[in-house]
Amino acid sequence: EITSLLSLYGGQFSGEQEIHVNSPFWILNIPSEEMARGLMKRTVCAKSVFELWGHGRSAGELCASLKNYPMDKMLPYLQSDSTYKVHIHTFNKTLTQAQKIKKIDALEFLPFKGKVNLKNPEHIFWILEDYGMDPNNVPEEPFHLYFGRWIADGQRELIESYSVKKRHFIGNTSMDACLSFIMANHGRVKPNDVVYDPFVGTGGLLISSAHFGAYVCGTDIDYNTIHGLGKASRKNQKWRGPDENIRANLRQYGLEKYYLDALISDSSRPIWRKGMLFDAIITDPPYGIREATRRTGSQKETVKSAERSTENHIFVSSNYHLSDIFFDLLKFAAEYLVMGGRLVYWLPIYRPEYTEEIIPRHPCLKLISNCEQMLSSHTSRRLITMEKVKEFKDQDQNSYLLDGQYMPYRGHNSFREKYFSGVTKRIAKEEKDNQK
Repeated sequence: EITSLLSLYGGQFSGEQEIHVNSPFWILNIPSEEMARGLMKRTVCAKSVFELWGHGRSAGELCASLKNYPMDKMLPYLQSDSTYKVHIHTFNKTLTQAQKIKKIDALEFLPFKGKVNLKNPEHIFWILEDYGMDPNNVPEEPFHLYFGRWIADGQRELIESYSVKKRHFIGNTSMDACLSFIMANHGRVKPNDVVYDPFVGTGGLLISSAHFGAYVCGTDIDYNTIHGLGKASRKNQKWRGPDENIRANLRQYGLEKYYLDALISDSSRPIWRKGMLFDAIITDPPYGIREATRRTGSQKETVKSAERSTENHIFVSSNYHLSDIFFDLLKFAAEYLVMGGRLVYWLPIYRPEYTEEIIPRHPCLKLISNCEQMLSSHTSRRLITMEKVKEFKDQDQNSYLLDGQYMPYRGHNSFREKYFSGVTKRIAKEEKDNQK
């Protein structure tokens, strides 16, 4: 998320120290304070950002580091006509008030000339101490200490204010608010973009993009979901109300002006005119577990089921193989994304058999990131982010990657279907076992 947002604001990712997996703190080299503030206006992963004045593995190392920090960079925030306070945050340990005061007093060598103001200071300084990640084995002394000037907080409050629990219209698989905002950030969604979700469902992924000022639209094959009809997903509610729909969700958050439309459509049969249309495609395809994977079919094809909606709208649907879903999604993104536009989607994984080779590829799309969300010891899903780097040509119409080369796609049997069908069955079995 941080890497995507830095590139959105024109910065480049570079860490001054190795990323420690077992530490919540991360040193970044960000070109300007303005860029840091812009990043924190978007991120839901990072809690706060500070201008780092010094750090070390002990109190002595921290003091030596602070004494080496350029005085000309300190002085603007230490003037006699300014106010300040020092805050202490300890990760994985709780300190007494006396211990905190002692640590603050140890910084008296810093040339603070302003007045202390605990309620409304002009400048806030933080001492950050890292006591590791193991709550059952907390060390006496921290592994690492940091001191810096607070610049801005992240957008963690969005997780609560956009919580699915408070949302007007939800479905069985409505996306968690935190993950929804992370996906929008991976997609580098910005004001006036057009963002599309081909498996829109109840529109949870549209909300986060609209929050960042993008115009949103989507399609789904499910007539009842698009029109807000049928059985409700919320506990103790039998049927959906008259105003339960995607537009009502956006209206709930004051984002209705960004709503373009939601259409009933089969994602395997694109309905859009030729040419690049979308700045980002952000979606969560159905895996065939809680939500069925289906597409429209004809009477001549093998018919899975015939369904009738409450509005007497009749269609015939057939099985939609999971590998076909991802192939169609990549092909659609390659054709309809603008250059530099991003595709962000979830890929289900059976961990014991997972290799990076099973990730679907397309010659027009570059893999940017591949992040894992653990679901159980054996199953997970991966958030795949891809960027369009090549103009779509006719010869790219039916291409996929196999053994390092792009080959013509000849149906689901040749495109990892054996793996994906196994993934679906195993995840479904684990869900059943968990329910028992």
